[in-house]
Amino acid sequence: MNIVTRISLACVSVVTAALVIILSAMNGLSGLVESLYNSFHSDIRITAEKGKTFTLDSVKTLELKNFPGVEWYHEIVDEQGIIESHDKQLFVTLRGVQDDYVKHTRFDTTVGAGTFDLHPDGLTGAIAGQEIGAMLDLGMETQINVYVPKRDRNLVFDINDPDAEIFNQKLAFVSGLYFVSSDFDDKYVFLPIETVRELLEYDNESTSVELGIAEGKNPEEMVAAVKNILGPGFKVESRYQQNEVLYKTLKSEKMWTFLILIFVLVIATFNTIGSLTLLIIEKKKDIGVLWSMGAGKKVIRRIFFTEGLLISLAGTILGIGLGLLTCWLQQQFGLLRFGEGFVVDYYPVTIKAMDMVNILIAVTAIGLLAAWYPVRVYTRKYQHIRFNG
Repeated sequence: MNIVTRISLACVSVVTAALVIILSAMNGLSGLVESLYNSFHSDIRITAEKGKTFTLDSVKTLELKNFPGVEWYHEIVDEQGIIESHDKQLFVTLRGVQDDYVKHTRFDTTVGAGTFDLHPDGLTGAIAGQEIGAMLDLGMETQINVYVPKRDRNLVFDINDPDAEIFNQKLAFVSGLYFVSSDFDDKYVFLPIETVRELLEYDNESTSVELGIAEGKNPEEMVAAVKNILGPGFKVESRYQQNEVLYKTLKSEKMWTFLILIFVLVIATFNTIGSLTLLIIEKKKDIGVLWSMGAGKKVIRRIFFTEGLLISLAGTILGIGLGLLTCWLQQQFGLLRFGEGFVVDYYPVTIKAMDMVNILIAVTAIGLLAAWYPVRVYTRKYQHIRFNG
C-alpha cells in the first residue's frame, strides 16, 4: 500500500511541477516576444483615418509633446521602396525615423550586428532586418542603393523619353542588422526621416506619429486624451490595439496549455483514486472494528478522505517546490540554452504568483474530487461489516 501511495504522490508532484515549469516558460517566451514587438510598436500610434500621410500643425504638436504623461514624440514615414546591393534587388518598407528614435524606443536592443546609427561618419545609415541582410548579403558598411518611384511619373517605360529617370535614388551604408521576428526582419529598413522624405518628395508629412507614455499611466485614458486633442480625422491606437491578434494569441496559447496539463493531472489523479480504493479494501476489517465501536459514517469517511487529501496536498506542495526550484536554476544558470543567432542565450522563464495560485486551486480541487469518490462509494459498501472478535 505504501508503494501505491508513493506512486500517487509522485504522479501529482510531477504533473504539478510540469504545470509550474511550462507556464513559467510560456510567461518567459511571451514576455520576450512582447518586448521585441514593443521595441517596434510604441505605446500610442497616430495615423490618418483617410489617406496615407498627414501633417500636424505646430499647435497640436506642441500640445501633444507637453501633455502630462507623454514622455516622447516621434514622427514616422513608412513607404515601399527598392534596395539594391551586389546586383540584387528587394522590395522593402522604408521606415524613416528621427535621430533620437532609438533612445526612446530602445530598438537598439534588437540590433544583433553593428549599431543603430543613422549617420555613421556623417553618411546616410541604414539598419536592415537580418533576413533582408541574408537575402542581399549585407554586412557592416555595405553600400546599398535605395529607390523610390517619383511622384509625378508612371513606372511604365516611356518610349518617347527612354532616358528619363522614373526613380528617386539615394545612397546609404548598412550600419546595423536587427532581429525582431519574421514579420519585420524581411520587411523594414530604417533610414533617417529626412532621407525618406527627400526620396518621397515630402515636406513635413508623416505616415504616423508615435508617442511614449509615462509608467503607471492608463493607456486607454491616454488614447482618449490624445483623441480629444487631435479631433476627428485621426486614428489613435494603444500598443494592445496595434498588436491585438498577438496578445490574444499568446493569452489563448497559455490558457489551452494550462487546460491540457490539467487534463493530464485529472488522469494522474486516478492513481489517488486507486490508492484510496485499495486502502479501503485492505482496511475493511478495521472499518468493521470502528463500526462496532460506534464510529459513525462521517467519522469513517473523514479518515479516508483526509488520507486522500494529504496525498493531494503533499503532492501539490512538493510539485510546486520542485517546479519553482527548476525555474530558479534556469534563471540563475541557464540550464536550457539556445543555439547561436537567437536574441537571448537561454530559455527565458518568468514566475508569476497568480499562476501558482491557479495551480494550487486547480490541483487541490481535483484532489478533493479524487478523494471524495472512492470514500463515498466504498465506505458505504463496507458499512455492513461488524467486528465479531
